[in-house]
Amino acid sequence: MITIIAAVAENRAIGHKGRLLFRLRADMRRFKALTTGHTVLMGRKTFESLPKGALPERRNLVLTRTEGFSAPGIETFASLDAALASCKADEKVFIIGGSSVYAEAMPLADRLCLTHVHATPPEADAFFPELAPGAWRPVESERHEADAENEAAYTFADYARS
Repeated sequence: MITIIAAVAENRAIGHKGRLLFRLRADMRRFKALTTGHTVLMGRKTFESLPKGALPERRNLVLTRTEGFSAPGIETFASLDAALASCKADEKVFIIGGSSVYAEAMPLADRLCLTHVHATPPEADAFFPELAPGAWRPVESERHEADAENEAAYTFADYARS
């Protein structure tokens, strides 16, 4: 199963200069709960933005065109197809970014786990792809207001392919 997971602002923004746009502790907790024990697949720039390198208790797959790129705890692949081919049929794979990886993986994904952030950042240079009308149906949705640990209101929303 291939799941795309992302926090997406109202204008589809997901990042600026390699950093997340909003401080949402609940989103980080949800991300960890959903992905721990499974496989995470990301582009090289997303990997390089992780503060401590490879995510613990997860298989870390990194897409890169940079020959010889390596880091502790990761497996590198030159293409999305090659990375997915390395996964077992029953392996849960979470696509965690960035923009181009999301766009390439969208037609292959079975599920979306999105955090809709009810705000628009002042600056962004990375955006989530537009969802094709009718391609996804909502399965679950849970709205939360901003609080001391979450600087913006947000909704956790899960979608399945229609």
